[in-house]
Amino acid sequence: MTQSDVTTPTVAEMDPELDTWKRYEGVRSRRIMAFFIDYALVLALCVPVAILIFFLGVFTLGLAWMMYSVLFAIVALPYIGLTLGGGKQATPGMQVMGIRMVRMDGGYVDPMLAMVHAVLFWAGNVIFIPILLICLFTDRKRLLHDILLGVVVIRDDL
Repeated sequence: MTQSDVTTPTVAEMDPELDTWKRYEGVRSRRIMAFFIDYALVLALCVPVAILIFFLGVFTLGLAWMMYSVLFAIVALPYIGLTLGGGKQATPGMQVMGIRMVRMDGGYVDPMLAMVHAVLFWAGNVIFIPILLICLFTDRKRLLHDILLGVVVIRDDL
């Protein structure tokens, strides 16, 4: 069997329910609200980590205090990797809003893919914030980093 004989199934072939318009109705607004919920949780988690870094800095004569410059990433990346890359395929904010992320090839979103998704989101917005407007013109309301990684966000509450 050659490589050309193997075809990747489409979303509709894997799960016909996944390709209905109902799965994408309201996803943009739910995704925005999930973002605010998740980042409020990440900021809340930054407080105990900041306290831990303070005490580490005392023991390391100030060397550990350099970690304050990457405090948000230290907290956010494991948060996203463990929640979005977990069994529910959604962060707590996404769960509250009734959405989840799925791969277009039918596989699970693993922790590494979830963290790469977050890094591409942050990098894309640092470079060019209006890049988020791409979801107004794409099918399934996908963002650029969703397209690059082959994932889609769908409603989970149907």
